[in-house]
Amino acid sequence: MTKAELVEMIAGETGISKKDTGIVVNLILENIGRALVSSDKVELRGFGSFKIKQRRSRQARNPRTGESVGVPSKRVPYFKASNELKARLNPDGLD
Repeated sequence: MTKAELVEMIAGETGISKKDTGIVVNLILENIGRALVSSDKVELRGFGSFKIKQRRSRQARNPRTGESVGVPSKRVPYFKASNELKARLNPDGLD
């Protein structure tokens, strides 16, 4: 599902205009992004949580030349699904 499809679906179910729905969706995503940039955890009950993980620096290889290349440490976004979402994805109880 794309952001445009999400906006269209929400607008159809709520009766709010697509323009206003798009503004709200953009604000939600912008604020989630701001929180992650500030290293805050974002938790959406029943859906999951977003947080930042720190990856250590490491040595990698250039596949073309075989040369060793240093990869610097970096922060990456991480999503963990809630137990409720996992249960909806696997209704038979098998993970």
